[in-house]
Amino acid sequence: MSNQKKRNFQIEAFKHRVVMDPKYADKTWKILEHAIHEIYNHNASGLSFEELYRNAYNMVLHKFGEKLYSGLVATMTGHLKDIAQSVEAAQGGSFLEELNRKWNDHNKALQMIRDILMYMDRTYIPSTQKTPVHELGLNLWKENVIYSSQIRTRLLNTLLELVHSERTAEVIDRGIMRNITKMLMDLGPSVYGQEFETHFLQVSAEFYRVESQKFIECCDCGDYLKKAERRLNEEMERVSHYLDSRTEKKITNVVEKEMIENHMLRLIHMENSGLVHMLCDDKYEDLSRMYNLFRRVTDGLSKIREVMTSHMRESGKQLVTDPERLKDPVEYVQRLLDEKDKYDKIINLAFNNDKSFQNALNSSFEYFINLNPRSPEFISLFVDDKLRKGLKGVSEDDVEVTLDKVMMLFRYLQEKDVFEKYYKQHLAKRLLSGKTVSDDAERSLIVKLKTECGYQFTSKLEGMFTDMKTSQDTMQGFYGCHPELSDGPTLTVQVLTTGSWPTQSSVTCNLPAEMSTLCEKFRSYYLGTHTGRRLSWQTNMGTADLKATFGKGQKHELNVSTYQMCVLMLFNNADRLSYKEIEQATEIPASDLKRCLQSLALVKGRNVLRKEPMGKEIVEDDAFFVNDKFSSKLYKVKIGTVVAQKESEPEKQETRQRVEEDRKPQIEAAIVRIMKSRKQLDHNNLIAEVTKQLQSRFLANPTEVKKRIESLIERDFLERDDSDRRLYRYLA
Repeated sequence: MSNQKKRNFQIEAFKHRVVMDPKYADKTWKILEHAIHEIYNHNASGLSFEELYRNAYNMVLHKFGEKLYSGLVATMTGHLKDIAQSVEAAQGGSFLEELNRKWNDHNKALQMIRDILMYMDRTYIPSTQKTPVHELGLNLWKENVIYSSQIRTRLLNTLLELVHSERTAEVIDRGIMRNITKMLMDLGPSVYGQEFETHFLQVSAEFYRVESQKFIECCDCGDYLKKAERRLNEEMERVSHYLDSRTEKKITNVVEKEMIENHMLRLIHMENSGLVHMLCDDKYEDLSRMYNLFRRVTDGLSKIREVMTSHMRESGKQLVTDPERLKDPVEYVQRLLDEKDKYDKIINLAFNNDKSFQNALNSSFEYFINLNPRSPEFISLFVDDKLRKGLKGVSEDDVEVTLDKVMMLFRYLQEKDVFEKYYKQHLAKRLLSGKTVSDDAERSLIVKLKTECGYQFTSKLEGMFTDMKTSQDTMQGFYGCHPELSDGPTLTVQVLTTGSWPTQSSVTCNLPAEMSTLCEKFRSYYLGTHTGRRLSWQTNMGTADLKATFGKGQKHELNVSTYQMCVLMLFNNADRLSYKEIEQATEIPASDLKRCLQSLALVKGRNVLRKEPMGKEIVEDDAFFVNDKFSSKLYKVKIGTVVAQKESEPEKQETRQRVEEDRKPQIEAAIVRIMKSRKQLDHNNLIAEVTKQLQSRFLANPTEVKKRIESLIERDFLERDDSDRRLYRYLA
């Protein structure tokens, strides 16, 4: 069976001609026409759709398709004209209902008619390129009903009146609205657009133009934005209920333009309620609403950003230049941190963490923090305060948060090397006086500085910690070699590497004999265990604990500076000493000695000495006695040195001078690095590249860079081009 050849069957037409009844077409059409009338008159239940289909099929088969098609058009047109009259006659609210009912009837009728004429739809219509039955039915509805002179304008006005009623808080029948707008969409996008949407958008624009003008005259900014937001949400809801989804973009654009874009500047600058007022009063909800509405319109966010930046810069400038605020460096930095927290919170809660606003915040802080040349010093003093006492009893996480905030301010500094200078001085004092709250916190900050600025920035700071550890081991070794010293005074020496610690002029003073002997023994031990080293005593940086007995036998332990110890020990052998005698015996520099005596004799509760005559200043004629009446509730009494927290003007000048000196080799190194890789470069580009390379440490002064270039030319690192004096060449 499988090997047999497949046979192709063909069905051929009859050989003889079939003779048609000449009246066949008319008779058949009459049957079909009657059926269409019955369908439109809701009497379709008695019809045989199979017979009707066969009749329509035969008409097309026997080439009467044109008669069938034109008859269909005429019959449907007649019915639709009657429908139009019925709709026109409807009064008031029943107008849309009648139109909707007739539209539903027409759709059902059209479905049945299309089923009967399916063969025509599939064969005759494609071959003659006529309109398919369903589409034809829609077109005829559009021309005879929707475009009827009595219906067209009435329909548009009725729809627009309903929308207006809903906008003015009346309840409307959304179901009928949805059905009518869907009818317009079903008739084609152009019908929906021309007959409704275009007019709807024009009327809406006018409505919101008038309403926004009314609101802006009587509302404050916050209330106005609430109303605008509500209107925007209402329009989006309206679209979702009964309009084409593509209308949403268009109607929201209308609301945005009329209610927001046209009033942007007036809203932002509105007195007592605009953007600046919202920022000052932390109105997160209003700010968030403004951000979300303004982001919808062109240049909306940039307008908010401009005003916010201007306000931040102005308020920041007042903060950093107010003489009252500069009196307390810790409070000054705390205010900066509070300001940063405030705007961070606003950007986070109200502005969606927008990066452009973050950048504006950062540039504003960088601008005003550098207006005050003392900002690096104050930030270092703030850290000093926190690491001495401010972070006592605070959890590790909170310590990290505080240090991170400090680092954030540090990033804004253009003169990071000035901060480094002060930080090194303050760190040295904390380490040497043992006043740091936590070594972990100290090291954590150094790690953060290292991450930010590189190893070079922190290598000396790390060296200071190394020295402290090494000194502990050295002291253990010293007392191990001298067990006989355990009974007398105890000496603790910190050996500081010269390059790592802030440079101090070596000021010697006459130590008491007991301490002098100990110091000499330590010198011998240290130089015996280390070759090629030199020791110079920094007595101005030391501290001492003294046991003292006063008039009525009350005993105290006094924690004092080395200078104060030298002064107090003199009173073991004398009851009364003049200023001159003390100065000669101790050889402490006059300025330090006066501060030292002030703290011993003039600070209430710490006055272990008395001064004659009484007075706030120390003068050369003064005489001093032990204060026998000294008493304190505490056994251990710390006597601080009267010292200014901030630098005095001469000290400030000296620090600035040291910073400028330290910058010179860094600028020269940058110039040589750049010229070595570029071989030749013109003056302006060289200045720009040097500034860029050094900006992580400080803002290079072009005049200073120019001086360094001249210095390098003199030392034959660079040369000028013979023909162009502004062009430099590198000399290998």
